[in-house]
Amino acid sequence: MSNDIGSVVTVTNQECIAKYERYLTDEKKASKNTLSSYLRDIRQFGEYMAAQDGRDYVAADEEDLGDYIDHLREEGKSVATVSRNIASLKNFYVWMKLHGYVEQNPTGKLVPDKATHKLPEILTAQEVELLLSQPECTDRKGYRDRAMLELLYATGIRVSELIGLDVADVNLSAGIISCRGRDKVRAIPLYPKAIKALKDYMDFIRPEMIASPTERALFVNVSGERMSRQGFWKIVKSYQQKAGIEKDITPHTLRHSFATHLLENGADLHSIQEMLGHADISSTQIYSQLVKKKLKDVYNKAHPRA
Repeated sequence: MSNDIGSVVTVTNQECIAKYERYLTDEKKASKNTLSSYLRDIRQFGEYMAAQDGRDYVAADEEDLGDYIDHLREEGKSVATVSRNIASLKNFYVWMKLHGYVEQNPTGKLVPDKATHKLPEILTAQEVELLLSQPECTDRKGYRDRAMLELLYATGIRVSELIGLDVADVNLSAGIISCRGRDKVRAIPLYPKAIKALKDYMDFIRPEMIASPTERALFVNVSGERMSRQGFWKIVKSYQQKAGIEKDITPHTLRHSFATHLLENGADLHSIQEMLGHADISSTQIYSQLVKKKLKDVYNKAHPRA
């Protein structure tokens, strides 16, 4: 796959890798270990992009890079591994921009982890309510956006899983969705408000939005075709601004908030692991740290002798 964006040079992923390898070898005189780790990190990012929606290095933006680093942390990668990946991608995109393959370097906001894992940002229950109340059900877009945000917080699924949902994956009478994750299909329950938002959208709005009667996608854009990751990112950002929430909210923020709020209210880690689709319980245990940190903060603020 190749891209021709503005004045950038058209180049495929394979060509990028081959040219970058020659650059590291011939100009940078990189050691075998450095060469191997850099190329492995870059190839893995390319595979991640291809698995999300078939796009390539040239098409990657800041949101894609941020999502990927979140993905590495969620998979339980060490601080050293995450930091090395960030360094690899930063160097790669500096080279890409220098050679005219991209107009902008999308790695600018990536910051290496400190000595310990950076805990993910979460929303309070009040901030979630505020965000979910922003879409106004006065037009098609409002109904669709309300359904998407409610579903995301109700299930904690990844943004790629959200936009990948088909109508056939929703069972409103049972109050569940079937989510096709990386390894298996998992059934996730919905709360009543999410069921109502989905029903309103599916019964009255989606039939008017789809471009073709054969469209399978649950959520579609204004053109009537499957919603893109970039499109949904923009939706979340617009409602964050409208709500006046200062935290940097991404679709992943609602996933983190979903898991943390469930844990705070008594859900066990293994059930949360199942709903999130984590292969390893260690990836889910980060939410225990978040709950402990919140309790400590509350204690320090509220205890008269703290």
